[in-house]
Amino acid sequence: MHNDSSSDEEDDRRNLVDQNHRKPPSPSPAAVFHVEDRSPRFFRRNFIYQKKYIVTILAFLLVILFFSVANFHSVFSSSSFQFDSVTDRMKESELRAINLLRRQQLGLLTAWNTTLRSNASDPNQLEDLKSALFKQISLNQEIQQVLLNPHSMGNIVEPEFDLNATLNGVVYDRCRTVDQNLSQRRTIQWNPRDGKFLLAICVSGQMSNHLICLEKHIFFAALLNRALVIPSSKVDYRYDRVVDIDRINKCLGKKVVFSFEEFSNIKKGHMHIDKFLCYFSKPTPCYLDDEWLKKLGGLGVTMNKQEAVWDEDTRNPKNKTAQDVLGKFNYDDDVMAIGDVFYAEVEPEWVMQPGGPIAHQCKTLIEPNHLISLTAQRFIQTFLGRNFIALHFRRHGFLKFCNAKKPSCFYPIPQAADCIMRVVERADAPIVYLSTDAAESETGLLQSLVVLNGRPVPLVMRPARNSAEKWDALLYRHGLEGDTQVEAMLDKTICAMSSVFIGAPGSTFTEDILRLRRGWGSASICDEYLCHGEEPDIVAENE
Repeated sequence: MHNDSSSDEEDDRRNLVDQNHRKPPSPSPAAVFHVEDRSPRFFRRNFIYQKKYIVTILAFLLVILFFSVANFHSVFSSSSFQFDSVTDRMKESELRAINLLRRQQLGLLTAWNTTLRSNASDPNQLEDLKSALFKQISLNQEIQQVLLNPHSMGNIVEPEFDLNATLNGVVYDRCRTVDQNLSQRRTIQWNPRDGKFLLAICVSGQMSNHLICLEKHIFFAALLNRALVIPSSKVDYRYDRVVDIDRINKCLGKKVVFSFEEFSNIKKGHMHIDKFLCYFSKPTPCYLDDEWLKKLGGLGVTMNKQEAVWDEDTRNPKNKTAQDVLGKFNYDDDVMAIGDVFYAEVEPEWVMQPGGPIAHQCKTLIEPNHLISLTAQRFIQTFLGRNFIALHFRRHGFLKFCNAKKPSCFYPIPQAADCIMRVVERADAPIVYLSTDAAESETGLLQSLVVLNGRPVPLVMRPARNSAEKWDALLYRHGLEGDTQVEAMLDKTICAMSSVFIGAPGSTFTEDILRLRRGWGSASICDEYLCHGEEPDIVAENE
């Protein structure tokens, strides 16, 4: 730029010298145009004009920008003021809401304390009321916390809004476990005399009946100070596949139960029933028929003739006391049998108490064997989770059985579904384990009707064997898979481990589950028989 400017000044001086010394000729138009087009003065003059024009525009823009910024600041300040005003009103409303909710909570707490002192004729209604009140109190507390969160400063909470202290640590579980009062449990010692045996005989019904019969035999053996001999699998079920027989001895810390094979070895094959005293005289002595007696004889067991000690009918059993039994059955003979005692009613409250009537070191004496218990736990972990309801829904052969009773215990599927839903809502459980012999047509209809708040509640049954699933691998590896009695005991065990159990009224399968739940401490105050307190809305005529 410096060199270009010096050259322009040199040309100007040369032009001035020439103009002073000679008169230039008149230029042609083309020459004039050529000189004007290339004149440095022209360019300089234009540049000055453009510069002034640009400065003027910039000054104008600066003025506009100044007023724009001022207006924007004014608008922003006004908006901020309005925003702060809205925020203040929102805070005020929220704090008022918290105060109102707190007043509501105090009122609900008063109602809650009132229910604790009331005596309702229906315990379930009282528990439902307590549950509803507690849920509202808890919900109220949650709302307060949500509203209070924006106003808390770190971990600092105003004392009057300290929600952690509101319920004073009270936790209410509508379907809590039953207090078993184990400290008040009434028991007797089982001390068998040397060489004194009671031969268990169970013939009534299926496995559940036999287990109840076996439990009653244990009580009789303890009363009579005798060891108990488990029936042979040749005339009865294979008990060792479903229950842990040797565990009974471990729980007592002594030998109180013998397998039939052990008994045979002790007697060296000379097995004789010295006293065959029948608890039941009707409809047949000892509730045995000639065919079963022949089977017993086929095992090498000889016996004297059965004798009835009193007039007792299985169809109408009378309540007996422990002293009644001792007065009729306490003999010194080595081997004794009393026949089937499934229907016997001897100290029923004592026998049915949690853990049973015998003093021992376990929760209950007759339990599923360890492999079945582990398999049940694995199934629950795989499919159900901790909080589930178990339903024993007996249908096969139950229609005629129930309709012979007054009232009937066989419910139409829609009515059963309503009863199930009430328990589901009360227990707040997301899933139901279904133990049933019902046809698929019935279970499918039941599933379609068990709906809570528009959401189906899954009814889960044990699936068929699948090698990809490992929850039942223990049964498969030990040769127990496919055994119907093992599968039945597995169903019982799963039901006994549930949060809440719904049983089938009149079913011994259900009664054995309830026995396990009492013994294990898993019984819930929400446990009930299906549609308890209701009659079927329709009952078919008898044949």
